[in-house]
Amino acid sequence: MNLLSRLLVVACLVLPFTACKKEEAPQAQAQVAPPLPTSSEQKDWKPYLEYKLTPHMGGITSSPYVYFLPKADTEDFDGKYQRQLEKLQTDLGRGMTEGVMLVFASPAPEKEVEMIEAAFKDVPQGSMKGVKVVFIGTPILGERVKAAVEPAGVSYIFEEAK
Repeated sequence: MNLLSRLLVVACLVLPFTACKKEEAPQAQAQVAPPLPTSSEQKDWKPYLEYKLTPHMGGITSSPYVYFLPKADTEDFDGKYQRQLEKLQTDLGRGMTEGVMLVFASPAPEKEVEMIEAAFKDVPQGSMKGVKVVFIGTPILGERVKAAVEPAGVSYIFEEAK
């Protein structure tokens, strides 16, 4: 939960800078993609998530909800998974409005997908129109996420983890 809070704070801090960059003159060379982090450390994921999310921020009216699970061999992983699942279910139960973005990224993508499937099974069809869901992972897992979230009416965005 502490890591999630940190990622949300990071996302809040990144958004204003992202908006400012749009007003700058175009750069001569394209931005180099940061490598896919292999750790569970927030500092390692921040530049990667910023790079992956920036192109999808159009129409987003608040800071993204970032759901992140650490590596499966992390101490108390099962507890962290359960708390993350409960938070996601609570957030979805409250309802999401247009202009919200949900982001899912993890060095344990298989468990992340299980969490998404479990949480979205109770979301009413078509109840999340105008909400973006971004999943960063493999194409095969991306298809599972797509099948789980699209009935809710979200705009699904897949970003390959590489």
